[in-house]
Amino acid sequence: MRTAPTILHLDMDAFFASAEQASKPSLRGKAVVVGGLGPRGVVATASYEARVFGVNSAMPMAQARRRAPNAAYLVPRFGLYREVSEQVMGLLRALSPLVEPLSLDEAFVDLEAGGTAWDDASARLAGAKLRADIRAVTGLTGSVGLAASKMLAKIASEQAKPDGLVLIDPGSERALLGPMPVRTLPGVGPATGDHLRRAGITTVEELAEAGEDELVRLLGKAHGHALFAMALAHDDRPVVAERETKSVSVEDTYDVDIHDRVRVELEVQRLADRCVRRLRRAGLSGRTIVLKVRRYDFSTLTRSETLRGPTDDPGVVREAAARLLEGVDTTGGVRLLGVGVSGLADYTQEDLFAQAQAAAVGEPAAEERSVDEPAEEAGTEAAEPAERRWPSGHDVRHAEYGHGWVQGSGLGRVTVRFETPYSEPGRVRTFRTDDPQLEPAEPLPLVERGPEDSEGLRAASEPSVSEGATQGPDTHLVLDARPGPDARSGPDAGPDARPGPDAGRRGARTAQASSVPAIRPKSRSGGGGDATSRP
Repeated sequence: MRTAPTILHLDMDAFFASAEQASKPSLRGKAVVVGGLGPRGVVATASYEARVFGVNSAMPMAQARRRAPNAAYLVPRFGLYREVSEQVMGLLRALSPLVEPLSLDEAFVDLEAGGTAWDDASARLAGAKLRADIRAVTGLTGSVGLAASKMLAKIASEQAKPDGLVLIDPGSERALLGPMPVRTLPGVGPATGDHLRRAGITTVEELAEAGEDELVRLLGKAHGHALFAMALAHDDRPVVAERETKSVSVEDTYDVDIHDRVRVELEVQRLADRCVRRLRRAGLSGRTIVLKVRRYDFSTLTRSETLRGPTDDPGVVREAAARLLEGVDTTGGVRLLGVGVSGLADYTQEDLFAQAQAAAVGEPAAEERSVDEPAEEAGTEAAEPAERRWPSGHDVRHAEYGHGWVQGSGLGRVTVRFETPYSEPGRVRTFRTDDPQLEPAEPLPLVERGPEDSEGLRAASEPSVSEGATQGPDTHLVLDARPGPDARSGPDAGPDARPGPDAGRRGARTAQASSVPAIRPKSRSGGGGDATSRP
């Protein structure tokens, strides 16, 4: 293990909820819960204000609503989260070429490899500067842990939450770990923790005192050896810059079991298209198509088919998923469906036979169809356009009132709060769900741009003059929204954001740590709450 705390672990604070609070002035300092809003949805992230009521990640949404009935419940906006994550990862890569992302909001950094830190003082300085840079570029906060190993750096960042920095001095690791519960160590989950507790082992110190042989007897050779080493604060794992993606998949859990076989088939086709879109965004293809079906009785079936070569063709993936579905009995009802692709490669092998067959009948080959265009069902008439859905928390724009976000919808009405990340808390107005002046919009940057392009941003966020807006009584009904995969405290911010130069939304991807935009975010994360409960 190293002799200097040059491994940094960054964990963004309540990331999804904090991003929502940053973009919605009316929610700053209030309880916010992000996740699937249906009865079978789960919490992706809860703000620290919501955690005071006992709401935590992975909790069933129905239970969260009982604990915090007055919180704001929002559908995730993963596009926004990915953009902010790219900004943060850009700042990390400015510190070192060795950055190991673990998720959108978490990563390890080897500061020594970047020449950024070599002792306690330089490591602490790098960590403090990183936190300031993240706040300036994104308006959000992150907690930083510094130690001589990955395990200890992660433990340090947990202790630093929220919005803090903890450095573990080399040589003090055993004393620090000793009184901590065994669940602190990575790899010790509820089952292992209960097993150790029954053996009289509840702390890391007791784990070390038990000895390696006893841990091997209790937990098996591999797990026992690993836990004993961690109890002694031994962790030589390096920071790995590139982690190979093994599979790409998407899945949906349905609030009401699907019994209609035709509906099941259509859902599988839709999921196949979503999976291909993710493949293409990552520049990947794959050979093995996987179908996952969880039935009404919670039994889960997985079927797979391996192709002759890797593909990112939506038609090929749809057809393979449909073939796999033929062998699955869904008569009792389906709770969850998923489609995935594994055996990944960074190239595709075109199916020349399929292309020739399509050409023979005068149809475009499957790969020529747009991924976003679902295949038209043979022998069916064009369906009536479905009613537009307005997920809670998502961005909209009205021709008269400008930019806002969906506060709720139901009974043919949608309620919108008109505000931007740089404004005062806005007014609420209600419209018909089919109002032609209301349309979905892209999220605005969390931090206002610099002078060179702030004029264009203001033009996008301010309302234009128009007539004919339909307004009705305020309603706050939130209808079910299909869950996705997957806040800050502080007073409401005023309208006087102080932008500085070069604060573009995507500029952080290549920004150097020494040239951070001189901007001030509108609001700041913080507040108390459970420091070990995070996204």
